[in-house]
Amino acid sequence: MNRAREPGGEPSAGTNLVALRRWLIALCTIRFDLERGQVIEDCFPSDALSGDGQLHVAFSSFPDSMSQHHHPPAVRRSSIHDSIFSFRLPAPAAAASSSSSSFLYGFVFNRRRQDDRLPRGGDQRSVVIVSHSPFSAVFRPLLQILAPLYFDIGASALSLVASHVSSWPVPLPGRPMELPIGNAALKVLLPPSPDDPALPFPSSGLFHDSDLFASFRGLLLQLWMLWELLIIGEPILLIAPTPPQCSEAVAALVSLVTPLLYSVDFRPYFTIHDPDFARLNFLPEGEDFPPVLLGVTNLFFLKALRNIPHVVSVGMPSPGPAKVVPSPPRSTSTGNVRSSGPGRLNLEQLNKFSPLGLLNAMKLRREGPLCLMNEHKEAVWSSYAATTKPDTAILNRLVDAGMTPKVEESMSVVNNEILRRHFVELTTNFLAPFGPYLRPTTPLEGSSPFVNPPPLPPFDAEEFLRGLAARGPGKFLSKRMRSNWLDLYRRFLRGKNFMPWFQRRRTVAEQEQQRLWRQARMNTEIQRLISKMSEVEIVDSFNAIEQHLLVETRLHQSGKGGADSAIACQKLKGDLQAVFNVLPKDMQQLLLLNPKRASLFQGSSSTETRKLPGHPSVHGTASSEATLSILPL
Repeated sequence: MNRAREPGGEPSAGTNLVALRRWLIALCTIRFDLERGQVIEDCFPSDALSGDGQLHVAFSSFPDSMSQHHHPPAVRRSSIHDSIFSFRLPAPAAAASSSSSSFLYGFVFNRRRQDDRLPRGGDQRSVVIVSHSPFSAVFRPLLQILAPLYFDIGASALSLVASHVSSWPVPLPGRPMELPIGNAALKVLLPPSPDDPALPFPSSGLFHDSDLFASFRGLLLQLWMLWELLIIGEPILLIAPTPPQCSEAVAALVSLVTPLLYSVDFRPYFTIHDPDFARLNFLPEGEDFPPVLLGVTNLFFLKALRNIPHVVSVGMPSPGPAKVVPSPPRSTSTGNVRSSGPGRLNLEQLNKFSPLGLLNAMKLRREGPLCLMNEHKEAVWSSYAATTKPDTAILNRLVDAGMTPKVEESMSVVNNEILRRHFVELTTNFLAPFGPYLRPTTPLEGSSPFVNPPPLPPFDAEEFLRGLAARGPGKFLSKRMRSNWLDLYRRFLRGKNFMPWFQRRRTVAEQEQQRLWRQARMNTEIQRLISKMSEVEIVDSFNAIEQHLLVETRLHQSGKGGADSAIACQKLKGDLQAVFNVLPKDMQQLLLLNPKRASLFQGSSSTETRKLPGHPSVHGTASSEATLSILPL
């Protein structure tokens, strides 16, 4: 990989680089040179990527040689072939340290121009958006603006688009946004943050815009088995003829487990140049394949990664809509759904025994995924026995309209909505038994909100499984899962997805509990509360309020408090004063022996007698009744 000129790589006066980095790291153009290989021609900003970063981005931005032969020779005369795909790479150390993400996401617009007058009959260029955020709903349409503009006016398109992006507001996860770009605007919905307490089980998630139906149209009955493999974090190798089909299918799989946070390393487009290929290619003998979801187009991986236990083949080699052919559902074979023309998908063939289909399935299992070296076909090779049964009621609602591309796209939108709603409901019900461990509490009516909130229930995996076995999985899952459903939970607890998701939701629940209890303190009428307390409880309340005041004031003075931090400080000061005033005189004097506490009060010339029900009268003096001052820290 070589570096060429960088015209337009310096930021213009209208580009705010800090604001730009909220959305993306770099805009690049890369040319495939016959002599030098991949050459980064332009990059904005010019210093955005390190040397290793440039190398890895460049190698991931072109279809490999194994995926190019799928296009028919007829287009070789003089034609342009455009494609959009994505990749995900480990971020270099410097880039990872400056971001919360340890990965780089690349969104590629690849143009392959075929012209017999050019050396070797054509050339290739790619326009790439590199970001720390997997905002495919933003960067795919942005690419469709940026790339044609670049091919029209050249490198200045990068700085022009960057100036528009730098004017965008801060990303709002889980919220619809309108992002201006020239005379147009991108209307997008960003994936929700896993740390949002308002959306513990969001209906949309990462890559919610991916085309699940089109990617797995020939393997619809296998989606439930794939869902389980994703849930428990099994290693999966996904093979497709082209990078667009490959990256789209991987994105669709990641989105299949929404609202679960998919923590397994996934690569929408994985090549032999990836920094992790050498590690995966030379695993020690007998070592289990690590949890990973790899999307590839190069059939070399079938031999290099032969130990990966689950292989999925999707897509069609020829351009145009995928042709669907009938075949019986088998975990180690194809699971296609036949189309009988426009209308509902025909599932009748799946319910009939076919000797020919059985023989084909046995042949496919015997040959294994290496049969793809001779002919591409949609299939799943796995020895995994699924617990969840395919929901034929959902499949019967899907619509097939293989007429015009426009109608096909409309029907795909409808089918994606049907499938996504079902799998979101399936995943939500699967995660529901963990709800009691993630549910924040609020103070009971009449109780003090100044005490520390109770901790969330401790989680013990074995105890959880025993309780779940006694209760059952619930009505929704019991109708869709076989009798060994508890094994699925057991494998989920051992897998790579559970602990990151559980700990994150646990942290969010604890933060939400703190917020609820803080809100309760702000709404408490202190006089009414202490009128029902014993003297010991009043002293405990004084100490608790003092600690809350110290914390709130420290946050306020450091600028880390919320918008109502100053109001909260004033409320706590008033509450502390009120509690202090009803304490016995000797207790007041004892409390004021502490110099730091004494600094909270200043003398007052007024004297006042306060009488609360159930408590002795308190005669305020300059030493016993004090006015709370600003807290010095």
